[in-house]
Amino acid sequence: MTERIAGDYVDGSLAAERYKAFVPRPLPPDPPIAIDSTMFILLEGANRALGRLDGLAALFPDPDLFIYFCVRKEALLSSQIEGTQSSLSDLLLFENDEVPGVPLDDVQEVSCYVAAMNYGLERIRANFPLSLRLLREIHGKLLNNGRGAEKDPGEFRRQQNWIGGSRPSLAMFVPPPPDRLMQCLGDFERFLHADPPAVPLLVKAAMAHAQFETIHPFLDGNGRLGRLLIALLLCAEDAMSQPILYLSLYFKANRNEYYERLQPVREKADWEGWINFFLQGVKETSEQAADAGRRILSIFDEDRKAIEQLGRASGSAARLFQALQRRPMLTIPAAAEKLQLSQPAVTAAFANLIELKIASEVTGKQRGRVFVYSRYLAELAQGTEPIRRYPTTLPT
Repeated sequence: MTERIAGDYVDGSLAAERYKAFVPRPLPPDPPIAIDSTMFILLEGANRALGRLDGLAALFPDPDLFIYFCVRKEALLSSQIEGTQSSLSDLLLFENDEVPGVPLDDVQEVSCYVAAMNYGLERIRANFPLSLRLLREIHGKLLNNGRGAEKDPGEFRRQQNWIGGSRPSLAMFVPPPPDRLMQCLGDFERFLHADPPAVPLLVKAAMAHAQFETIHPFLDGNGRLGRLLIALLLCAEDAMSQPILYLSLYFKANRNEYYERLQPVREKADWEGWINFFLQGVKETSEQAADAGRRILSIFDEDRKAIEQLGRASGSAARLFQALQRRPMLTIPAAAEKLQLSQPAVTAAFANLIELKIASEVTGKQRGRVFVYSRYLAELAQGTEPIRRYPTTLPT
C-alpha cells in the first residue's frame, strides 16, 4: 500500500536564519481515510446527536433565544482558548453598555467573534458560497477591534508566521511560506466545493479545520477563524439549521489533546486519530448542549408558573421575565426602554422577581444596579469559566 504523505518541507530564511516550512498536500488524503468500525460508530453517534440538537431549537418558544446564546457561548469559549479572560457576564455587560470586569480588549475580542459569526451566517443564508473571499471578509470582522486589529484584518499574510518559539528556527510548527500560500488555499477551496464530496460531512469538517490551521493563512486570528469555520461549514451544508453547536467547549476542556492531535496530522498524516477525536467532540458537545437546552426549557416553565401566581402584578413581571430570557442581565433604565414601561413599574416588577428568587441584583449599589436572571445565566455559563493557566504555544 502506498504510504500517505502529509506534506513537504521547504527551505525558508528570516534575518539570515534558515528554517523549514511545511506545505500540506491537498485534501482529501491519498491513500484515502480509512473509515474503520471505530470511526463508523463515532460518525453515526455524532450525526445522531447533532440531529437531535438541531431539532431541539424548534422547541423553544422563541428559537432565536437558544441561537443567540449558543453563538455567544462559542465565541466566548473559542476566544478563551486563545487566552482571553472574559466571562459570559463580562460579554453581556459589554453588550448592555456596562463596564466588564476584565480588560476591554478581551471582551471586544469576543464581541468581534460574535459579529464575525453572524456576518458569515448572513452571507451563507444569502447563498454566498463558503469561499476564500468570504473567509477574508469574516476575518475582517473578527479582527475589527481589540487585539489583532493591527495585523491586516481581512488580508492573507504576506510574511512568514510560526507557532511556538521566538523565531521560526525554534518554532513548534512553521506553516507554508507566503509564496506557497495561495496554492495551498486554492487546493483548500477546491476541497470545500468538491461535488460529490470526497468524505462524509463531519469528516470533511474535521479535515477542513485541521487543514486551515496547518495553512495558517492570516497573521492573527487563525485559531478562532478555524473553529468558526466548523459551524459555518455545517450550516452551509445543512447539517445544522442554526449555529447551535459550541464545539469549542470540547476543545477547551481537552485543549492539550486538541493541539497534540493536530500535530501528528502534519508529521505522520495521522488523519484518523484527529478525526476520531473530532467526532467524539461533536457527539459529546451536541449531547451536552441538548441537555442544557432541556434544562433551560424546564427553568422557563417553572418560573413562568410561579409568576402566574402573582395575580394582578403578574402582567409587568411576565413582560420583564420575557425580556430577561433574551438578555439575562438588565438595568432598570434598559428594561424600561425595552418594555416601554415606567422605571417605577420596572422596579416593582424586579422586586417581584427577586421575591420569587428568579432575579437577583448583583452590584449591591443603589445606583447603576444590574439585575440577573440567576438560574438561567448559571446554566448558560456552564463550562465558560476563563482559563487561568494555558499553554504558551497556542496558535492564534
